[in-house]
Amino acid sequence: MNPWIHDFAAFNLWARPVGLLACLGMLRSAGASVALMDCLDPTWEGERWPRPGKYGTGHYPKMELELPEALGFAERRYSRYGLPVERVREALEALDPAPDAVLVTTVMTYWYPGALELLDLAAELWPSAVRVLGGAYATLCGDHAAAHADAGLIVSGSLEEPGNWGRLWSALGRAAPEAPEDAGLGLALDLYHEPGYAPVLGSRGCPFSCEYCASRVLHPGFRQGGPESVFGSIRAEYDRGVRDFAFYDDALLVGPERWLWPVLDRIGAEGMELRLHTPNAMHVRRLTPEVCARLREAGLTTVRLGLETTDFDHRRDVKLTRAEWEAGARNLTDAGFDLDDVGVYILFGLPGQDLAGVERAVAHVRSYGFRPHLAHYTPIPGSPLFAEAAEASPYPIAAEPLFQNNSLWPCVPGGFNWDEAKRWKALLHGE
Repeated sequence: MNPWIHDFAAFNLWARPVGLLACLGMLRSAGASVALMDCLDPTWEGERWPRPGKYGTGHYPKMELELPEALGFAERRYSRYGLPVERVREALEALDPAPDAVLVTTVMTYWYPGALELLDLAAELWPSAVRVLGGAYATLCGDHAAAHADAGLIVSGSLEEPGNWGRLWSALGRAAPEAPEDAGLGLALDLYHEPGYAPVLGSRGCPFSCEYCASRVLHPGFRQGGPESVFGSIRAEYDRGVRDFAFYDDALLVGPERWLWPVLDRIGAEGMELRLHTPNAMHVRRLTPEVCARLREAGLTTVRLGLETTDFDHRRDVKLTRAEWEAGARNLTDAGFDLDDVGVYILFGLPGQDLAGVERAVAHVRSYGFRPHLAHYTPIPGSPLFAEAAEASPYPIAAEPLFQNNSLWPCVPGGFNWDEAKRWKALLHGE
């Protein structure tokens, strides 16, 4: 089950719980019967949903909630985003037969209240079912989850890891079958009845070790799939009417000959007219003229780049030099991409960050005709930068995941400020 989002704001950027979908794909391949409850799915009959954007993104319906006690100081509205609780309850009550196990995922650590709410509902409806909690919160905040979640099994890391796979089947009282060959990469996308978009997952993990990222904790190592299975997933969704596909890879352009180029070649050879999107930033240093041309020809529409900062001499990663940035930006422009569809992420709110440098980066991005986007820093447990963030933040971010919410600006002196938020919004729009 994919829970509701409890937050100050939420926006759908081709969101799908790919980790959960991978788990369901593994279990089905092992012979289990599976069903999906996604509290963020807009396709339910009779439910009004905000009108989506032209590529399938958009707002969620919401219901305002009382602020959690820990966030009582925040002068902001806090809401549950997604389907009405009553509709979710009705659908789960109608499930027949009752499940032997209930898997609940978590995407962001500070969204855990929605997961706990769903676990409590599952405990009420099916008290004998094994309740399993996984995802980012379970992996990165395991002690907190163990103390607060009504779950019999808390899975840290990916289910395809042999230890986790065995623990799940042991909790069910069964011997663990052999995990399928595409474990962790095969997504049960057909569980969505009328999908308006679909994720594409060709790899798990990331070969880089950026200070602000916990990818290596969530998915140790870097593993890529094969082109046949990736293309087969795209083809199946395309035949169901899907035309918008979002890459979920953390390192899409690393080793593209392994799966990406063969997949794009097949898309072209079969005359599939679709739109590709990269909500996870692509690595600019790999945007050669040839790469940009191939991506453009294949249907890449929404382009997101990871610039992070224009202070190239004091970066917190080693992914990009000034010359590489300038070359990649030029190659994208020369390839004919619509500049309105090219967005550049700039890190905002790092511990000790000079925000004047962020302003310079915004102006620099706008000078290329690209759209600057502030990537608000989230202090992530397990990331190399987390200890420094805990020192810089006025909030107990290590003890309470709610304070890891980037909407609080947890490492910016003074925290979130409406006047400053309006000023940054105007800067991003060139005002």
